[in-house]
Amino acid sequence: MTAPGAMSVEQPAADALKVILSGSWKLGGELPEADEVQKALQGRAGVRHLIFDSRELAAWDSGLLTFLMNLHTLCTQQKIRLHPDGLPPGAQKLLELAAAVPEKKDARQAEEQVSFLGYLGNETVNFFQSWGELLAFIGDAVIAVSRLLRGKAQFRRADLGLIIQSVGAQALPIVSLICFLVGLILAFIGAIQLKLFGAQIYVADLVGIAMVRLMAAIMTGIVMAGRTGGAFAAQLGTMQVNQEIDALKTLGISPMEFLVLPRMLALAVMMPLLCLYANFMGILGGMAVAVWMLNIGFLQYYNETVNAVGLWNLGIGLFSGFVFGVIVALAGCMRGMQCGRSAAAVGDAATSAVVTAIVGIIVSTAVITVICNFLGI
Repeated sequence: MTAPGAMSVEQPAADALKVILSGSWKLGGELPEADEVQKALQGRAGVRHLIFDSRELAAWDSGLLTFLMNLHTLCTQQKIRLHPDGLPPGAQKLLELAAAVPEKKDARQAEEQVSFLGYLGNETVNFFQSWGELLAFIGDAVIAVSRLLRGKAQFRRADLGLIIQSVGAQALPIVSLICFLVGLILAFIGAIQLKLFGAQIYVADLVGIAMVRLMAAIMTGIVMAGRTGGAFAAQLGTMQVNQEIDALKTLGISPMEFLVLPRMLALAVMMPLLCLYANFMGILGGMAVAVWMLNIGFLQYYNETVNAVGLWNLGIGLFSGFVFGVIVALAGCMRGMQCGRSAAAVGDAATSAVVTAIVGIIVSTAVITVICNFLGI
């Protein structure tokens, strides 16, 4: 068996210290520490050179390199020159390679404690920076639309068709379920109160106006924000990680026109159609409650809905759906284009896209409601 690693220290000259290595320097056994050399240096003043004698060294692995790196750090701190000539040739090369790569300055940087005011200031700065990025992205989108109107936009029509299918027909099942249940819930809640006054027939008015004017568009927008906005962000974020967007820029193709514009057009076209379908499903849900719970006839419910819902209500709902579609597309594409270069950044971009789209839908709903109230419609 090979003897375990051993080390001894001699002083061949007044300004030099010799480290004699012997035995087997391999991980798994107890190896001498660099602290022993440090203690020897403290007992010998004026040492400016550290040399090695490895003629009795039988075997070694990375355990020896770790020891040598610790000695290298110690010599650097005490301004002692380390001479690797007496080491095995392989160890000399590895030591030279390890010493040539400087340690990253912030590799061991501890997490700094930020005060509340500092945190508040950083969040405020990030908020205004994000608004600037949002305005810049919207400006680029407007330019892309203007180029589309002039027939100069660069994107594949086949991609537009596939995206329309993805955001349209493939979204029907989830939109059907959500809007049917929303209409059913509205009718059930309204029926409880209206039965107290014997006005059950007005459940049709409640469900029809609520769904056609606002609720169908909001629920469809939120569903598309979670389903499509997050998907857009993940798709573009993955392209950002794989440097495909950089490749488009290198080829002289605008990512805004080639990637963002088809997605924005698809949602802007399909969202009003999805809202129409959501109106039907919501009214159908309300009708189910009215017919089976309130004993209201089918034709009676239908006539009351037709009388209650006007074209203005339908127009406001379709316009809201168009706005929500543009918001969802812009939020998803913007977060995807801002994605970092890691897998975790793709997930963060998808989450941020959903949150941004939902906040945008709620804010735009409030703005549209105030404008309609001001106009008296």
